Amino acid sequence: MQTIGIKAAATSTEEPHQDPGREPRAASADLTPLLAGVAVAAGCVGAAFALLGLSSPLRAPFVLFFLLAAPGFALSPWLRGLDGWARVVACGSAALVVNLLVAQVMLALHAWSIRGGVAAVGALSVLVFLSALARRVRHRAPSRRT
Repeated sequence: MQTIGIKAAATSTEEPHQDPGREPRAASADLTPLLAGVAVAAGCVGAAFALLGLSSPLRAPFVLFFLLAAPGFALSPWLRGLDGWARVVACGSAALVVNLLVAQVMLALHAWSIRGGVAAVGALSVLVFLSALARRVRHRAPSRRT
């Protein structure tokens, strides 16, 4: 059985008790947009390296990050009902499936190239993300029935 504790309201002279070894939860929530921005920037750098044919020692890690992150992030709005780790695993698995399907189709059509593969994965990711965005907008729009 779960018990519910009731705290007394703190007066202006009392400071709320805070564990000195524990940081407030708001600090980790503030890092989420920053980490998302860094991930998007790393993905864009990877796509640029592959599409422009630039050579760098960082090309392989950035392109690999793009190929795994772009489909995963694009599919995440479709999986809002899952909890955090289940969503991460499902998005990672779906990203691998998208990459394998793109490679299989391009090999079957004898049209395989690195630039084409990265462009196809990026285009599929954009289409999936835009479909989720359109679905959200359509469900939020008020109906015009009179």
